[in-house]
Amino acid sequence: MFAEEYDIIVVGGGHAGAEAAAAGANMGMKTLLVTMNLQNIGQMSCNPAMGGIAKGQIVREIDALGGYSGLVSDESAIQFKMLNRSKGPAMWSPRTQNDRMLFAESWRVRLEQTPLLDFYQEMITGLVIEGGRVSGVRTALGIDIRAKAVVLTNGTFLNGLIHIGEKNFGGGRAGEKASTGITEQLIDLGFDSGRMKTGTPPRVDSRSLDYSKMTPQPGDAIPGNFSYLRNFRLDHQLDCHLTYTSTEVHDLLREGFDRSPMFNGNIQSIGPRYCPSIEDKINRFAEKDSHQIFVEPEGWKTVEVYVNGFSTSLPEDVQYKALRSVAGFENVKFFRPGYAIEYDYFPPTQLKNTLETKLIDGLFFAGQINGTTGYEEAASQGLMAGLNAALKVKEKDALVLRRDEAYIGVLIDDLITKGTEEPYRMFTSRAEYRTLLRQDNADLRLTERSYHLGLAKEPRLRALESKISQTEQIVGFLDNESYDFNEANKLLNKVSSTPVKQHDKLKKLLSRPEVNLEDLRGLPNVCEFFDKHDFDSDSCEQAEIQVKYAGYIEKEKNNADKLSRLEYVKIPENVDYTTMTSISFEAREKLNKIRPATVSQASRISGVSPSDISVLLVHLGR
Repeated sequence: MFAEEYDIIVVGGGHAGAEAAAAGANMGMKTLLVTMNLQNIGQMSCNPAMGGIAKGQIVREIDALGGYSGLVSDESAIQFKMLNRSKGPAMWSPRTQNDRMLFAESWRVRLEQTPLLDFYQEMITGLVIEGGRVSGVRTALGIDIRAKAVVLTNGTFLNGLIHIGEKNFGGGRAGEKASTGITEQLIDLGFDSGRMKTGTPPRVDSRSLDYSKMTPQPGDAIPGNFSYLRNFRLDHQLDCHLTYTSTEVHDLLREGFDRSPMFNGNIQSIGPRYCPSIEDKINRFAEKDSHQIFVEPEGWKTVEVYVNGFSTSLPEDVQYKALRSVAGFENVKFFRPGYAIEYDYFPPTQLKNTLETKLIDGLFFAGQINGTTGYEEAASQGLMAGLNAALKVKEKDALVLRRDEAYIGVLIDDLITKGTEEPYRMFTSRAEYRTLLRQDNADLRLTERSYHLGLAKEPRLRALESKISQTEQIVGFLDNESYDFNEANKLLNKVSSTPVKQHDKLKKLLSRPEVNLEDLRGLPNVCEFFDKHDFDSDSCEQAEIQVKYAGYIEKEKNNADKLSRLEYVKIPENVDYTTMTSISFEAREKLNKIRPATVSQASRISGVSPSDISVLLVHLGR
C-alpha cells in the first residue's frame, strides 16, 4: 500500500496535526496524515470554543499565514465575541463558541479537499531512524511508511492515563485508547521526557437545566469573524449562561477529597496553572465563597452542554452530588463525568526554533507533546512545523517568526529557550510587543511572507492589498484634511471633549480618546469623503488604530528594532561554550544544553546574564 515515499508524514489528527498536514500539502508536499481514528479529526476534546485572550490573536495569525483554523471556526461558530473592547486594541481578543460536531466535520471536509494529502487510520508505534535522521514511521501492524520528514502531534495520547476518583484506565481521550511505543523509542534515542496533566468537566443535558436561574451571556450585536477572507457571517447566535458555585457546593466537593487522585497521590504530574480543576480552585482559594460556571452549548442541534469552570477528576458520585447544588443544575442529568488525564511530553528545549528536534534530523514535534495546552497553541505549532518540514524537504530557508512579528513567535521562542514544567498557555502579558501584535493586523504582519513561501494563496494577498490601499487612503485623508473650527466644536461638545481653539488636521481630533472615526463622519467634509468611497469595516478600523495609537506603535517599533539587532547575530552550531571560562557555570551549562541559534535567543535563557552575553559577543568577534 505504501511503496511510495511521502515528503511529510503527520502523526495525529488533532488541531496541531490537522494544521501541519494542511500546511505541508498546501506547500506542494506529498503528505500523509496518520491517526488512530479518522472520525475524530479536528476534535474539540475540551471546551467547544476557539480564541479568547491572546489565543484569538493566534487564530488570526494562523489564518493570515494560510492555515485553516480561522475558516473552520467561522464556519462552525454559534456565537462570536470580541473580548476586552473596553481596553486598548492590543488587548482586543476574538472568541467563538462553536458547534463541536460541525467544527470536526468542517476540518475533515477541508482536509479531504486539499490536494496531495492522503489519510490512513492506524496507531503509529515507532519511527524509522537511519543514520541519525528520520526516514518514516512504523504502524502497529508492522508496516513501514517512508517519508523525508515526520511531524509528531500526539496530543494527550502518549501513554495517556484517565483518572476519575480512585479509578484509572489507559486512554488518550474519553472512549479512545492511548498510544504506546513512541515515548519508549524516543527515550532510547536520548530524548528527555516528562508527564503532564489536564482535565475536563462533566457534559450534561441542557433539557435538565433551569436557565431562569442563570444570567444569559449573549454574543456581540454585530458578530465578527476570525478569517480575514470573511467567507462566513453569523446571522443568529446562541447564548451561553453564567451561574456560580457556593459554599454548599464547596463543602460537598470537599467530602470527596480523600478519593481525589489529585490529593491521594495517584496524580503526581502538573496541571495547567491557569485552568485549574474545581477541587484545586476551592483548595487554593479557600477564602472564596463562589466561582463562576459558564454553561456553554455544544452546538445548534444537540442538547449537550459543556460546564466550563467545573473541570474535575473527583469520583463521579461526588461530581453529581455537588453539581446538583449549583443554581440551575438542581435536576441535572449527566452525559458523562469529568476526568483528568496524564500523558507524556518532551521538554521543548530539545527543539530548534523551527520545531525540528535537535537529536533527529527531519523529526518535528508540535502541540501538547511540547508541553503546551490549548487548541490555538497546538494549531499554531502544527502549522509552523508542517511549513518548516516542507521548506526543509525543499532545501529552502526556514520560517522563524520573531517575538515582535507574531504571538506564534513568542510561543515558540518561550518554549525552546525557557522550556516549561507545566502546561504552557499563551497570554498577552507574555508578549513584550503586544501593541504591534494586535488581532486586527495579523494579515499585515504575515500574509505576504506566507504567500511568497507558497502557503497563503492568491485571494488572501488580494484581500491584503485592498485593505492596505483603503487604509492608506483613509489615513492620508485624515493627515492632510483640516476640520472646520465651528463644526469641530459642535462634535466635541456632543462627546464631552474639550473644545478646540484653532484649525488643525483631522488626525488631531481622532487622536483624542473620546473621539472615534464614526464621530468624525458627522463633519461635512468627512461625511462627503466616506460617501464617495466604499471602504470596508476592517480598513476603517485599521486606519483609526494607526492614527489614534501612532505614538505608542512607533515607540514599540523602535524598541523592537533595537533588540532585534541581536537576532541577526548568529551563533555557530559547533561553538564550544565550555571554553568560555568568563561565562558563569550555569550559563555555560544552559547554553550548551539549549544551543541557541542567535545571541538574542541566548539572552532570553533563564540563568544567562547580560555580562554572559557580553562575553559571548566578544567571543563571536562582535
